[in-house]
Amino acid sequence: MNLNQVTLAVDDINLAVDFYKTLGLIQIVSDEHYARFSFPGGDSTFSIYLDPDKRGLECRGVVYFEHEELDQLVENLKGKGIEFDQEPIDQPFLWKEAVLSDPSGNKIKLYWAGENRLNPPWKIEERT
Repeated sequence: MNLNQVTLAVDDINLAVDFYKTLGLIQIVSDEHYARFSFPGGDSTFSIYLDPDKRGLECRGVVYFEHEELDQLVENLKGKGIEFDQEPIDQPFLWKEAVLSDPSGNKIKLYWAGENRLNPPWKIEERT
């Protein structure tokens, strides 16, 4: 099984599209109420939908986007006007991550975990 996409509610579709394109996502679907993006070098997609009543905005999660050159990416995005809530820092769970929010307040974490993403030292053994 593979993850196809994650979809978030936004309150301004145009502002959100510009934001995610600035992050480097590639827009592959465009509609006045919906947009879908792909990732350079990836198979998953990411979607946003317009939620004018903000019902979907009540349920918040965190979306993680992985990038091997995290520090360089953050500096590049800051140069494009993206503001970060937290600069890249090493976490005790062996990831390095930076935190920002999209224009609708959805929490986004840019991170790099390397092998620790799927194989941390505390990974449980697979059972057969």
